[in-house]
Amino acid sequence: MKNMLLTISALITVLSYGQDINTLTEKANKGNAEAQCKLGVAYDKGEGVAQSSEKAVYWWRKSAEQGNALAQYILGNVYYMGKGIAKSYEEAVYWWTKSAEQGNTDAQNNLGNAYYNGEGVSQSYEQAVYWLTKSAEQGDAEAQHNLGFLYYKGEGVAQSYKKALFWFQKSAEQGDADAQYRLGNAYYEGEGVAQSPEKAVYWLTKSAEQGNIHAQYVLGVAYLGGTSVAQSYEKAVYWYQKSAEQGHAKSQVLLGANYYRGEGVAQSYEKAVYWWRKSANQGDVYAQYHLGNAYDKGEGVVQSYEKAVYWWRKSAEQDNADAQYHLGKAYDEGKGVAQSSEKAVYWWTKSAEQGNTAAQYHLGKAYDEGKGVAQSSEKAVYWWTKSAEQGNANAQDFLGLAYYFGVGVAQSYEKAIYWLRKSAEQGNARAQVALGTAYYYGQGVPQSYEQAVYWVRKSAEQGNADAQYLLALAYYKGEGVTQSYEQAVYWVRKSAEQGNADAQYLLALAYYKGEGVTQSYEQATYWLGKACEQGEEEACRMFNKIKSK
Repeated sequence: MKNMLLTISALITVLSYGQDINTLTEKANKGNAEAQCKLGVAYDKGEGVAQSSEKAVYWWRKSAEQGNALAQYILGNVYYMGKGIAKSYEEAVYWWTKSAEQGNTDAQNNLGNAYYNGEGVSQSYEQAVYWLTKSAEQGDAEAQHNLGFLYYKGEGVAQSYKKALFWFQKSAEQGDADAQYRLGNAYYEGEGVAQSPEKAVYWLTKSAEQGNIHAQYVLGVAYLGGTSVAQSYEKAVYWYQKSAEQGHAKSQVLLGANYYRGEGVAQSYEKAVYWWRKSANQGDVYAQYHLGNAYDKGEGVVQSYEKAVYWWRKSAEQDNADAQYHLGKAYDEGKGVAQSSEKAVYWWTKSAEQGNTAAQYHLGKAYDEGKGVAQSSEKAVYWWTKSAEQGNANAQDFLGLAYYFGVGVAQSYEKAIYWLRKSAEQGNARAQVALGTAYYYGQGVPQSYEQAVYWVRKSAEQGNADAQYLLALAYYKGEGVTQSYEQAVYWVRKSAEQGNADAQYLLALAYYKGEGVTQSYEQATYWLGKACEQGEEEACRMFNKIKSK
């Protein structure tokens, strides 16, 4: 609700001297109420006399006490603002009431606002409606907007979008920017009126051009998403900028995002951070989260895990699920904060309960490992299921393996395959090798070396060492592929170089036998030693046998 208080100096536009200050003073001294009111304005403005707020109040009081409605209204204003007199909401209400009862529309509007806010009078929505209606029916645009707002909220009257829009329309047509915004937003949302993109944009633009920050924001959102208007990043940025420069926190967030992505404006991490900081300092939860990310990655700012944690915490404490997840991860890894598995679990739980899939996955892992919380395979499965059902590939992989081995849930190859396939199709390398293994053994699916190789290859090409080893075995044995020692060596070397002991042993055998590679006892010994160092018993026996010769 707006509270209109005309500055006293603005009242000069409704007052006409028509005579010099001496004549005006003479009339005022003789008790002419209108002259007293005008003389008060002269002292307030310092026109024809030395400026004096105290003398302005003196003459307004003289006039008001004689029943001059305008002077009463002005005197109420000066009491409200404490200009030339001690501030007093009670006195403001007293004089506004005097003026309002004589039909002064501005006083009626201000009195209605006073009742709405409970300033100088007991709060009463009903009395607010009474006085605002008086003013609105006389055509006061401000009161019409305020009355529409009360109907919109259902405060002091039965809620009615129809009546709210009636008064917003009346006010908007007189140029009231706030009413234009509310009317435009109603058409934009289809709230209480048939949705109309054209009318929404018409009224929002009217309001935005007058500087209404809310209209500028909504108009920016409309252009960003191409809702009601042709999509345009440039126009979205134009209106966000207008609103952001006036301090609108949400516009600052979105403007920062446009700079971050370089949409409608030259890409700039520095400017993104500039606007996010503006918004974050106002307490915007999303800006705080994005600012934390910027510090975490060192984008537009000097990288700092500590500052990342600072801003994530600000956002997390306002229940932002993404920030809660990142804060939990910071505690888990000990980045920017002392490592604490317990605190990691605390924040992941907060985030997971709001549906954050990454938090649900990590919380499941924490329960699985008993890290920061009592070990519970059942709870691990519970959270992985929550995450998997939202499409998290890692959770689908772990859930599939839980069903595969029957850990925390009744063993089921069919359900294992269901979730492993979901994950594998999203490119999860671990799930791909597990799915390939299932096809190899015919567990939960018809046995198929070809399908086994298909999925194992998918994983191997992503660098999964286990998959590379299994693919090498397939080539070595000719299962699902044409037998090829050369291809076997190609893949087993990739796995061995990543430290897979089985692959190192198999590569050693290839060198020892000269299969797919030029025979080399030196290379065979090298790879046997690598495998032996990891505890591969057969490799150790063969290594020692060769060395003893």
